[in-house]
Amino acid sequence: MSATQIVVLVIVIVVLVAVGILAWTAMRRRALRDRFGPEYDRAVENQESRAAAERELRDRERRHAELTLTPLSPESRDRYAQAWEELQVMFVDDPARAVGAADELVTRLVAERGYPTEDYDDQLAHLSVEHARTLGYYRDAHDIHLANERGEASTEQLRQAVVHYRALVADLLGDEPVSTPHTDGPVTDAR
Repeated sequence: MSATQIVVLVIVIVVLVAVGILAWTAMRRRALRDRFGPEYDRAVENQESRAAAERELRDRERRHAELTLTPLSPESRDRYAQAWEELQVMFVDDPARAVGAADELVTRLVAERGYPTEDYDDQLAHLSVEHARTLGYYRDAHDIHLANERGEASTEQLRQAVVHYRALVADLLGDEPVSTPHTDGPVTDAR
């Protein structure tokens, strides 16, 4: 083999390795985008680089895999669905109390499934792995809940919080949207 042939062969091998690395990176990026949906974009926006955001999301997957998540029993699912129905009825007479109850219901539901609930940001990170499509709604609802505790939320904002909580409750219960007799129609697609 001549020196020229060896150089060409090395160049071809380097190009093939580079193409392979690019393809592998693109596949990993696409898998993260598919899994995290809008949460992927949020992570990229909040990190100093796309690579840092992707490391964070992979870390979330790793920490999530360490959890012992349990499916709800049929009785427990029915109990949460019934509690949600009662909460929606409560909204008619006491919207502020209903939003507080919705936040508490979500926290109990998340805990029963096996997610940590001590730290809100940690809870969001764990939920993002399997519930990224409704996580934006949960963030918005929780922010309205906090504004409500300060006495700063309007009735319309409280109504919106209940609609947002409903999306996460349905997602956590594994249901089609929970029925909604006293608010807008079903929420089926979150941010």
